[in-house]
Amino acid sequence: MMHFSQSQSPSMKNIVLGLIGASLALPCFAQSVDAPLVKAGDSWTYRLTVERGPSGWSQSRSEVAVSHVTSSSIYYSTKQSGSTQAANDMFAGTDWSRSRDVNGKETVVNKPFSFPLSAGKTWEIQYTEQHPNKAHRFEQWSHKFTVVGFETVEVPAGKFKAIKIEEEGRWNAEMEPAQTILQGAQTGQGGATMVTQVQKTTAGPATGRTYKAFWYVPEVKRWVKSVEEYYGNGGVRTERYTGELESFKLSE
Repeated sequence: MMHFSQSQSPSMKNIVLGLIGASLALPCFAQSVDAPLVKAGDSWTYRLTVERGPSGWSQSRSEVAVSHVTSSSIYYSTKQSGSTQAANDMFAGTDWSRSRDVNGKETVVNKPFSFPLSAGKTWEIQYTEQHPNKAHRFEQWSHKFTVVGFETVEVPAGKFKAIKIEEEGRWNAEMEPAQTILQGAQTGQGGATMVTQVQKTTAGPATGRTYKAFWYVPEVKRWVKSVEEYYGNGGVRTERYTGELESFKLSE
């Protein structure tokens, strides 16, 4: 118990009380969040909003359902609500990280969480992919994730105290050389002759940036909101994807 003497001024008392209050509040900011215990039957429904360029906009609902869980992976399906098409079966790490084939090797390409989560924690994902599509000779991706801290977020499913994670990244690509075929007609003594000329365009670089944010809620076992933004060569955003939780159901 701390006692104040008669000689202590009110301002001194306020300072001491403020220090006590600060020390009591420290554990709230120091707390960490462990990995979720995901079970078969857990499910979530998200409202997805896609924005492309200045005019492209669409909205849909996606149902995510866990089929089974192993010591290293979560196997789940995703399906658009109301669609007659079959669900897509997928897998993720037990931390919801995503892997896929890159240059013949299974590689982690997205890792929004690195448990345990605590404010200030950072981690990085980097990889280079050769010939990812017909337009690019290679692509280099670099992502840095940072745990920002706890904040309240409101989505259709309700209001939650979430821990926010932000990502800032860069991508670099080299374009494949392009060929342009020019045709023209030349008239000679023997009549018209078709002339074909092939022009090659040298490969050029392309760069851009990414920004992502995830609001993870322990009692939901997943994020309740996500935002992913992609920026092109000119620094202009080309795409934005927003996911907001509408409902969820967890197995007992």
